[in-house]
Amino acid sequence: MSAKRRIAVLGATGSIGSSALDVIARHPERFQVTTLSAHRGVDALLALCQKFQPQRAVIADCALLDTLAAGLRTAGLTTEPLAGPDALIAAATASDTDTVIAAIVGAAGMASTLAAAQAGKRLLLANKESVVLAGALLMDAAARSGAQIIPIDSEHNAIFQCLPVAGDRLKGVRRLVLTASGGPFRGKQRVDLETITPEQACAHPNWVMGRKISVDSATLMNKGLEVIEAHWLFGLPPERIEVLVHPQSIVHSLVDYADGSMLAQLGLPDMRTALAQALAWPERVESGVGALDLARLGHLDFEPPDRLTFPCLDLAYHALQLGGTAGAIVNAANEVAVSAFLQGQLCFLGIAELIARTLDKVPVTAANNIDALLAADHASRAAATHHLNILESN
Repeated sequence: MSAKRRIAVLGATGSIGSSALDVIARHPERFQVTTLSAHRGVDALLALCQKFQPQRAVIADCALLDTLAAGLRTAGLTTEPLAGPDALIAAATASDTDTVIAAIVGAAGMASTLAAAQAGKRLLLANKESVVLAGALLMDAAARSGAQIIPIDSEHNAIFQCLPVAGDRLKGVRRLVLTASGGPFRGKQRVDLETITPEQACAHPNWVMGRKISVDSATLMNKGLEVIEAHWLFGLPPERIEVLVHPQSIVHSLVDYADGSMLAQLGLPDMRTALAQALAWPERVESGVGALDLARLGHLDFEPPDRLTFPCLDLAYHALQLGGTAGAIVNAANEVAVSAFLQGQLCFLGIAELIARTLDKVPVTAANNIDALLAADHASRAAATHHLNILESN
């Protein structure tokens, strides 16, 4: 076995970060944590530092740096306390790190993810917004630096596993099929969704996730963002990337080949499977996930998505077809809309409406550099917030 992988976990206190650290802790002979980061959860970050004793801990909110530093001193740890966006970039590119788990939620994770790719790291990618906003830049950076990108979203990791390991990985591929659970409101009509509460939207039937991604699953925007992500990660046009609702979340995605073969990756709905595969690739290690008992399941169901009830999916396809900064516009508007919904400022059906209005309002431009993408992100958030304020005043 080769030397230990030295890993930075960016977004360590979230659901994906927690699952990653669970796998890492099972294999101390293979993996060493060099960096842990959190947004504002100092206490949770300190607890993880005590367990994994990384070289550095990063808190995104600079106002909490002193609190973090004091906590590390009290615990008797030599972990270096850092704070802010620049510290995240430094952690993602540190010479003592070869693997970066990009698990920061939202556009906030884009800069550190791109930096890791530019630095030639093995990038375990869970921050789909980085690909949605800056897919062309990210893939170009990886190609130039030799960075290896392994997706750890269950759907994209499944596709990664179903493609050939080497050579022209798309040779003979007819289409990619992303599976979707359908979320907590599968089978409902628009009239049933008029009074949905945040608690209902966050009650995913299969997965334990954060509130933002849970709402995205309920609107199917999560699957729309994954379509955009699949386009950039695997290089297929949108018309060759399809979505299929599979409520059991056992088949995580499929690859359809020209000879009529269809390869699928199956497993229990537990993020640790994809994380273990990505951490150890091309080897396999124990993840803590139990064996899949197909006889006990009895049957697996599939159906097309309801695009009329859940229009966010088509909004994402439309953004992908528009190209340029359209992905950044949709992503930013969605973040504003979901936040407003979770705070009781917007109804569930209003999420898609706010995204559509923002996409109509903000001009789509070329996505040639990070500044153009950040400008589109800023303009979209401003436009979405402006329209939200109008709705609240009426």
